[in-house]
Amino acid sequence: MSVKSDRWIREMATKHRMIEPFADRQVREGVISFGVSSYGYDMRVADEFKVFSNVRATIIDPKKFDHEAFAEVTAPVCIIPPNSIALARSVEYFRIPRRVITVCLGKSTYARCGIVVNVTPFEPEWEGFVTMEISNTAPQPAKIYANEGIAQVLFFESDEECEVSYADKKGKYQAQKQITLPKM
Repeated sequence: MSVKSDRWIREMATKHRMIEPFADRQVREGVISFGVSSYGYDMRVADEFKVFSNVRATIIDPKKFDHEAFAEVTAPVCIIPPNSIALARSVEYFRIPRRVITVCLGKSTYARCGIVVNVTPFEPEWEGFVTMEISNTAPQPAKIYANEGIAQVLFFESDEECEVSYADKKGKYQAQKQITLPKM
């Protein structure tokens, strides 16, 4: 297994539509950076958020998820309350090749502010907009900027093809187009 470089990412994005829209360089001027980097791709967060609230004092249960446990926000900035979380989605749509798996890590700019971004690996042949969890671990409200960088995706290619891909098993989050809540 090897991590893939900017050349490989650029080729896969332009010839095979692995990332759309695709920024073929790091965009840094006046924004939290996004786009291709040496060995990864800094994806952006869209302007759609689901911010968890404790208004109804419900228990978060992934098997019986209460759709009213959050407030929907569409804005250029999202304020996450202290010690709370928001769900969001990527600006980019990803199509992962069969021999590739990704790991995604939050950007250091946000990490230094107590913001943790959690994204599960993009499995071989998974595609869709990425649903991510953004946690504010700080004791103050935190500001998240839409259409700017939020996390870096690292691509790893195996030397052999997997027996069963995400598409083969008809994964429940395949081709998601919006923020997708837990499914059973």
